[in-house]
Amino acid sequence: MKIKSVLIMMLLSLLGTLAVAAQEMVKKDVIRTSAGDLELTFIGHGSLMMTFGGKVIHIDPYSRVADYSKLPKADLIFLTHDHPDHLDQVALQSVRTTDSVVVLPPVCADRVEGGIIMKNGETRTVRGIKVKAIPAYNLVHKRDNGQPFHPQGVGNGYVLTFGDKRIYVAGDTENIPEMKALQDINCAFLPMNLPYTMTPEMVADAAKAFKPKILYPYHYGDTDPMRLTELLKDTPEIEVRIRPLQ
Repeated sequence: MKIKSVLIMMLLSLLGTLAVAAQEMVKKDVIRTSAGDLELTFIGHGSLMMTFGGKVIHIDPYSRVADYSKLPKADLIFLTHDHPDHLDQVALQSVRTTDSVVVLPPVCADRVEGGIIMKNGETRTVRGIKVKAIPAYNLVHKRDNGQPFHPQGVGNGYVLTFGDKRIYVAGDTENIPEMKALQDINCAFLPMNLPYTMTPEMVADAAKAFKPKILYPYHYGDTDPMRLTELLKDTPEIEVRIRPLQ
């Protein structure tokens, strides 16, 4: 009986440890803004959730990284491009309601009815949030036929303004001139999955150019995010935060 009791206690202890680990995996970051707190939830891959002023914002919801039927419904949804890990109809319909606003590039418009189309370079205010569509494309990494994985003029990144803070979610892109020209970015989410987007060296090159105060590598697949930390160790004005965003 004593052995059985010890085994039960060990099992309970293990379950408690796993629960704590799970909580750490879904840890949320809070960014203080002049208009209230912005809560960032790291869903995984290229998928993010933000909460601000009572509004829930989903970015590129993707079924393989979360059960979206269990997540809060969206007031606002951003889609960066039409690849299936960014435009996932199952996840999209799970969080979309009749009141949800979907912002998307033209390439997604034929598959998502009723969305607000934003082309590269356009700026507008959606649900009280200022949004600018930033180009997202490849210059270097290409398919065997010479076609870029993400051609210029197709996908969007987005700069979202919350009070006095500007958040840049890059989408699938490389360290393009339009990215390097950005200013006053408080938080940046930059992709680092090969061969489709950037190497850690490309991310570091871009970050040193536009100097976000906080840098989150995301959608990084099998790339070691600690490599980015090493590359930016002598750039103390940029805080690199590693989160579970494979």
